[in-house]
Amino acid sequence: MRKLLVANRGEIARRVMRTCRELGIATVAVHSEPDRRAPFVREADESVALGGAAPAESYLRVDALLDAARRTGADAVHPGYGFLAENAEFARACEAAGLVFIGPPSAVIAAMGSKLEAKRRMEEAGVPVIPSVPVAGLAGRKLASAARDLGFPLLVKACAGGGGKGMRVVREPAALEAALAACAREAGAAFGDDTLFLERYLDSARHVELQIFGDRHGRVVHLYERECSIQRRHQKIVEESPCVALDAPLRERMGAAAVAAGEALGYVGAGTVEFLLAAGGEFFFLEVNTRLQVEHTVTECVTGLDLVRLQIEVARGARLPTQDELPRPSGCAIEVRLYAEDPEHDFVPVTGTVHRFELPADAGVRVDSGIESGSEVGIHYDPLLAKLIAHAPSREAAAAKLARAMAELRLHGLRTNRELLVRVLRHPEFLEGRTDTHFLERHSPAELGRPLTDAVAERVHAIAAALAAQAERRASARALGSLPSGWRNNPSGLQEIAFESHAGRIDVGYRFGRDGVVVELAGERVPGVRVESCTDDEVDLEIEGVRRRYRVARVGGRHFVDSPLGASELREVERFPAVQEPAAPGSLVAPMPGVVRKVMVGVGDRVPAGAVLLVLEAMKMEQNVTAPVAGRVAELAAREGEQVEAGRVLAVIEEEDGQAPV
Repeated sequence: MRKLLVANRGEIARRVMRTCRELGIATVAVHSEPDRRAPFVREADESVALGGAAPAESYLRVDALLDAARRTGADAVHPGYGFLAENAEFARACEAAGLVFIGPPSAVIAAMGSKLEAKRRMEEAGVPVIPSVPVAGLAGRKLASAARDLGFPLLVKACAGGGGKGMRVVREPAALEAALAACAREAGAAFGDDTLFLERYLDSARHVELQIFGDRHGRVVHLYERECSIQRRHQKIVEESPCVALDAPLRERMGAAAVAAGEALGYVGAGTVEFLLAAGGEFFFLEVNTRLQVEHTVTECVTGLDLVRLQIEVARGARLPTQDELPRPSGCAIEVRLYAEDPEHDFVPVTGTVHRFELPADAGVRVDSGIESGSEVGIHYDPLLAKLIAHAPSREAAAAKLARAMAELRLHGLRTNRELLVRVLRHPEFLEGRTDTHFLERHSPAELGRPLTDAVAERVHAIAAALAAQAERRASARALGSLPSGWRNNPSGLQEIAFESHAGRIDVGYRFGRDGVVVELAGERVPGVRVESCTDDEVDLEIEGVRRRYRVARVGGRHFVDSPLGASELREVERFPAVQEPAAPGSLVAPMPGVVRKVMVGVGDRVPAGAVLLVLEAMKMEQNVTAPVAGRVAELAAREGEQVEAGRVLAVIEEEDGQAPV
């Protein structure tokens, strides 16, 4: 194996390339047009453009991937995770082309690619499974009867893929049809397969998975467990190893079940056997992921093994150690997934430019990132930006280290789930190990996701931003550039600037003079202000006897401030804002940039309040646009397949009395 093509993008592509460099294996990146300047492309030895933007036009094109391998002389392919990582046809095509596929044989992928077939195989191997029923061939009364027999709540689930795509919890019969339609669309877009099944839904369970490895000589071992219970939209956001809910006997039983699953499949390479763990200690098989997992990092931290290296060695024919020869876990590792999304608004995906991504040098955490300062985040791919992982002797120490690193991360430009992750890591329920898959139902994501800074901190940050802005202006001034902006020999009026923050409008006034600096907030004097030093990017400021350093960055009218008080984004209020045409009353606008996947109504249709009018898709997730009131569809301004920007008017609803809602 001399040259390896990574059939993926982002942080997993960089992760695979890192190990390849250590092993002396040359790497080939493939990329879509939006990813042309992405870090993973730059870090590869060679790269091949696939064209297009959407996955179907680029990363899902088997023919283009094989052609890239042929043109570069690659002799192996690593699929990463997502896209074609669990596509048996792709694995089979690689095998037929004489390429080493870094993963299990295509027959194993095919068997586990259908979650229903996987359940059948696991039952035969004696692994406990959750009752389920395929949707194919069911409709009307038969579908309702099958759902009733399983019992509510139940889970609608895609047979292919993973990562929370094509999954919906249904708690009452009336919601079943809509959930089936949404899951079919989502699964078809993400995996090219819209086959679904229904599964009994277990409340208050933990999501516990075991990392397995198999070699070409018939040996299967496990590398212990990971807990991934804290999820949003059935997608993991916090993962850790070990699981606090497992004692030694239960860990041994689950490990034996995972190995039995692997042996029954003749498993080769890295895989994950996922279970639901009930409160009483019962566990049930969910699925086998026939690939490397996003959260493989925590296993690497506690075992000291490089799982990508192990994948490559197994693919080369190496024998695995016996279970007893493998390293025992040491300490605790926790990973969090940093997403471009807004937890305060139902995790709506966010796009834009990452102006700054900078971790303190002494953070002491591992970062697997697909982005860097200046990266663009678009609508076509999963909103995962980076993973941060902490390893420490104890769970409490790992959580504290990771929370501190996340809080001190300089992250400018995009709304993310950073604040939610910090609060989860510091939450008493998490620290006590009392987590399950309903954590974010018990604790409001909107509350957990609000800024870490309070109103007082944002006002102090506004002072620092104002002073940094004046320092930038004076540094570029043609005359008397060494004097602060607003300097007066004699007392006079204050320089003024206003910001919009999460806490509302903040008006700052300031004046430098022989007696120091005078600062006012909303017209009231701030006592005890002393400026030790001030540049356009750092302000050393003392207020009422407390001195702090504030790091400031400005992009246009957006001011980003980081300090021991937290992080703030302040938007400068224009003195003479442009007048914008108001949208027509009753207008419904796009909550996020995306593609209109489905238009459910026509002009003139009468709809009840809450009816779904359109379905938007961005970053592989769907978002419904619903009617705020009962009324008539007066206007439709979008068509299926159209790409729209956030804030674009999509439809106008008139109430039945002829008055549109304001």
